[in-house]
Amino acid sequence: MAEDLVLDTAIRDWVLVPLSVVMVLIGVLRYFVSKLLRSSQTPDAKVVREGQLILRARNLRAAGGFIPVKSFRARRFYYTNEENGLLHVPKGQAQNPQAQMFSDPNMAMDMMKKNLSMIIPQSLTFAWVNFFFSGFVAAKLPFPLTPRFRSMLQNGIDLSTVDVSYVSGRSWYFLNLFGLRGLFSLILGEENAMDDTQRMMQMGGGFGVDPTKNLGAEKDGIDIIQHEWTLPKMEQRAEMVLRKLVK
Repeated sequence: MAEDLVLDTAIRDWVLVPLSVVMVLIGVLRYFVSKLLRSSQTPDAKVVREGQLILRARNLRAAGGFIPVKSFRARRFYYTNEENGLLHVPKGQAQNPQAQMFSDPNMAMDMMKKNLSMIIPQSLTFAWVNFFFSGFVAAKLPFPLTPRFRSMLQNGIDLSTVDVSYVSGRSWYFLNLFGLRGLFSLILGEENAMDDTQRMMQMGGGFGVDPTKNLGAEKDGIDIIQHEWTLPKMEQRAEMVLRKLVK
């Protein structure tokens, strides 16, 4: 049987609230520090052109049924033909993204600054939480949970008799670390509310992204799509919609 605990209000005042406030302040401070360290770069014309080309190809796949078959085939040939198609990338022209990034010192420096602006504050914060708040039962969730959540919510508490709905101080730190995106979107704006989960994913996969693969994927998508002109069937669809509305 899980034991019910009575939490002291001092834990709320000296553990739960300070930890949450510090996590929010560190997130805001990290955003402004990374903004100051960010160097202004002129966007690469080739990257912008490839991005716009991918958007146009996606629009063709999504709305290709609203143009006749002849027009769709002409556009598909314009994008995917093997001689001079816009989405066709010859094998010899594919660039290694790692070599391209390390050849540009500014790009590598910006990546290092972004990683340091995340690693250093979080390492110091975790050391502070681990030293002062490890072993505290900081809060209790107002709903029951299964025992599978014990390792996530009770990090630092080695007691199997404590109910799963109780949250330790160290677990509260991780919950704030990965769950403050909504609050940062209100404070910093939606575009600047990238949480630490996305930052970690970018750290792990930012070195190996090949832009030519996106062009090849869009080319394959346009090649396999089956055109179906939707305009001749618009009257039947409109009739069906009107019948449903009348019913």
